[in-house]
Amino acid sequence: MIPVVAAVAVLVPAAGGGVGQAAALTPLGPPSWPEREVTGLAGPERDVTGLVEPEREVAGLAGPEREVDGLAGPEAVASGPVVGGPVAGGPAWAECGDGLRCATLSVPADWARPREARTVVELAMLPAQDPARRLGALVVNTGSASVVREVRQRPDTVGELARWFDVVLVEARGAGERGSAGACPGLRPDPARLLFAAGRRAWRAFARDNAAYDRGCRAALGPAYAGLTSWQVAHDLDAVRAALGEPRLRYLGNGYGSVYGQAYLELFPGRAGRMYLEGLPDHTGTGLEGRLLAHARAQERQLGYFRDWCRTRPGCPLGHADAIRVFDGLLRRAPLRAGADGRTVSGREIAAAVWAGLAPARWPALAHALSRARTGDAAGLAAMTPADQAASTPAPTPAPAPGTPAAPPQPVPVPVRVFGRGEAASGPGRGAAGGEALPGPVRVLESGEAASGPAGASGRGEAVSGPVRVPGRGEAASGSVRGAAGGEVALGSEWEGLGGEEGTVEGVRWCHDFGLVVPGYRWFLGVEARLRKVAPRVGWLSGRVEAARCLGAARSPGWPPHPVAAGLRTPSALVGMGRLDSRTPSAASAAGQLPGARVLWHGDGQGAYLAQGVSRLRATCLRRKVHDYLVNGVLPKPGTFCQGELTG
Repeated sequence: MIPVVAAVAVLVPAAGGGVGQAAALTPLGPPSWPEREVTGLAGPERDVTGLVEPEREVAGLAGPEREVDGLAGPEAVASGPVVGGPVAGGPAWAECGDGLRCATLSVPADWARPREARTVVELAMLPAQDPARRLGALVVNTGSASVVREVRQRPDTVGELARWFDVVLVEARGAGERGSAGACPGLRPDPARLLFAAGRRAWRAFARDNAAYDRGCRAALGPAYAGLTSWQVAHDLDAVRAALGEPRLRYLGNGYGSVYGQAYLELFPGRAGRMYLEGLPDHTGTGLEGRLLAHARAQERQLGYFRDWCRTRPGCPLGHADAIRVFDGLLRRAPLRAGADGRTVSGREIAAAVWAGLAPARWPALAHALSRARTGDAAGLAAMTPADQAASTPAPTPAPAPGTPAAPPQPVPVPVRVFGRGEAASGPGRGAAGGEALPGPVRVLESGEAASGPAGASGRGEAVSGPVRVPGRGEAASGSVRGAAGGEVALGSEWEGLGGEEGTVEGVRWCHDFGLVVPGYRWFLGVEARLRKVAPRVGWLSGRVEAARCLGAARSPGWPPHPVAAGLRTPSALVGMGRLDSRTPSAASAAGQLPGARVLWHGDGQGAYLAQGVSRLRATCLRRKVHDYLVNGVLPKPGTFCQGELTG
């Protein structure tokens, strides 16, 4: 049996602390969208523990020439430098490449039985750039399948934080680059296959396959299977905090990483410091139908955002045409020819292709596919349908032996084009803004693996020369990378646990944390009819995927959604909510349950802070607000909205 491993990549050591008691958390509705962008960083130094909400915001950074000194000059180094180091019996660090130092931390496999079996938390540490001025450790979980691997490949995701902190990258149990990524055998069934399967028989067949996969994970993991909940990971985080010698946990969580931060705030409010949580899933007790309705409405809104983007973006292949009217026209003409081999696509397949293409990173490809379909060739849409992608999914492979590294993904011929402002996406060559076709096929990376090319960092909208992540198997990428001219590539953030991940446990953990009982197929058909009334074009399709994720899978051990206990006092927390984030539509509602939380609205999708870092967009409103809070403890004013930066 393979032990579960929680990996932590640290960007510096520290000392002291203990492990604490559970507590609990009062709901507020999501705030209305603000009308303005407030810019600038506040200058005054604040309490490092992050419990005091500031009363005012002062104008931001004093210009590029002062940036090397941190935020707004030397006085912004709040409370002075922190001197820290490993506590007695703490991690024993050793160099492990890429500027990291690695170690492991022994923790109970089940914190409810701390004297029984144990597992390890993997650590990798990258020291702060200036140890004499470091402010302590900042723990980070990016929500990817391997946080350590992601940062090795894309250090700009969080590298800027090392100006002030020892950035500690934490990977949840079962995720990581060493020993645990292949813990579950084979591929998890993809719920997107139910987008096309009709009838109770297909529904039950999927439930059987899902149950078999879950049983395989349980057998492979043994006692460590009990640790696949956010409740357990929150306890791991507190053990890491103690081993680093930090009195409070300062934390940045993205996607599913924000679930761990929310759990920590609920379980250890007295030990929580400043937290930035981006794309926060709602773990506060929304019922299944309410969850499905929220996702359906969010995806339907995303179609409108795509239409508006294409209308205003020079070079969009649809020109000035209304993308929604184009979509409606294609549905009326369906079935459509898709390529020269006689294949056709149905209206449902067209809707599914558009549904899968509504993440901002896929908008250029979706616009190109719709434009081709309008002229009579729907091959581009056919290639985007989850069914088409699932058909090319390789057969399941056995889980590797413990400690055996996963084989690298092989290149596949996926023609992808990144185009810049002023350039039509169709046709080869350079556009008016200098966008270029990608030089040959690109590689479909592993779940959560980072693109290693320059990703338009030069700002000219040029083609990406390194491997580019192409979302697949029914998945929509959550972020995008762009140069100044608007060329985009996908950024992966696969916290949601859709199918198709070979050997990973994210889907199992998701069901333990969020799985709700689906009363039955007949019940679901009634809900689906209601979804089609409120989200008639594409949003209703989300209901099938959301409802099917945990069909047949065990929900025990589990930490199911629940209201935050009344009276819980939590420190300040900053919750990032993107206008283009259709994956966590109830993030603002979840934030409303945390008494000290403040929502920072922005115009991008989930993972915007990380994606802006990869794009070398370091002076954006969003990043300044996040840094000012983490460094100085200054929360943005209520209603602050930062303009989107990633979709041009």
